[in-house]
Amino acid sequence: LSVLAMAESTLMIGTFAVPSSFYHFMANLLSYAILVVPAALVIRYYKNNDSLLRGKGFFEQLLRTCIHGGEESGSVPAVREKNQRDEKEPASWQMQAAILSFLVLGLQGSYLAWGVLQEKMMTVPYGKTEDGTDIYFTNSQYLVFLNRGLAFVLAALLVAFTHQPENAVPWYKFSFPSMSNILSSWCQYEALKFVGFPTQVLAKATKTIPVMLMGRFVDGKTYPLYEYGCAVLMSAGVSLFLFSDSDTDTSDTRTTTMTGAIMMLGYMVFDSFTSNYQSALFKKYKMSEYQMMLGVNMFSAGFCLWTLVQRGEIAACLAFTAAHPEFLWHSVLLSLCSATGQIFIFHTISRFGPLVFTIIMTVRQAISVFLSAMIFQHDFNNMAWVGILTVFVSMFARVYFSQQEKKAKKGAGAGAS
Repeated sequence: LSVLAMAESTLMIGTFAVPSSFYHFMANLLSYAILVVPAALVIRYYKNNDSLLRGKGFFEQLLRTCIHGGEESGSVPAVREKNQRDEKEPASWQMQAAILSFLVLGLQGSYLAWGVLQEKMMTVPYGKTEDGTDIYFTNSQYLVFLNRGLAFVLAALLVAFTHQPENAVPWYKFSFPSMSNILSSWCQYEALKFVGFPTQVLAKATKTIPVMLMGRFVDGKTYPLYEYGCAVLMSAGVSLFLFSDSDTDTSDTRTTTMTGAIMMLGYMVFDSFTSNYQSALFKKYKMSEYQMMLGVNMFSAGFCLWTLVQRGEIAACLAFTAAHPEFLWHSVLLSLCSATGQIFIFHTISRFGPLVFTIIMTVRQAISVFLSAMIFQHDFNNMAWVGILTVFVSMFARVYFSQQEKKAKKGAGAGAS
């Protein structure tokens, strides 16, 4: 695997050049396959030989929880109904709006601080060598591991010391959104090497559309036509606004290659699957946001640690952390921002669904640019104002059509009674 990961930048197959990203992607998949394939075979074996899990020992109970959860005993419907009864009455639209506003502010603040800290940790030197060379930390996988590890610990504490609904989820199902989240992050970072600025903007601005399409595949969820229209309108508005930013690096001369396009497509597919699958788990099992956070981060931290160990990088990362206390402090702050952001993410997906979450994260990019321009007193050109107006029109149109749809359903229900 190490040889495969460090292969030459390109391999010529006939007249076609295979880029190094192909090797890195295959190395990642093989690394995870060494872990995942045996686990999948064990799960399949025990599902086909259920009598082996009838014992009352710790090992049998652990396997039952991981493989069956509450599905084997048929308790999932009962647990779901019980958790639904325990839920509070639906809030008024005013309260829903207040909650959504709070979640938007929480997401914006958490990931703004996270982005600033991450850039600082990856670009600011943590000392100098004997010959005066700056010392930088460059292993982003280790930062992801620290983020997921602290989020797991925080979620475990919240689950242990707060009232939680009964959890009937087979634990192995948390590995699916965990794996897709890791792969989406990798594809996103790798794509930046091969795509130009226009492609980056369009891909980030149009994320709502693949989320809607993936919802049909994962959960059988369908959206009315006005949702697709509003999604297209919002994507256009965000694109116009981001393209208008005069501070953006317009000197970016990178052309979008086929590799970059494939990586961006992979990013959108994996990212869309993650939020939709998490929403499907919330819908089926009625678990809490902290239980979801615990399960997903348990697998994410495990996958990241496995990769670091398999590549022989964990010892060097730990040594760097021990040698630079400032880096340790920055890592803790970064992980706290990431964990806080995850809490807001899971609350948003659980309460409002993956589409609303994606809309928030899409508009968040425009909000960041807008706030930066307001703070530093930058002027907006006509294109920017058209983009802002388009985004607001799409959002108000979505609210209006949604209310009209609810009124129509209520009228139909009253007529039927």
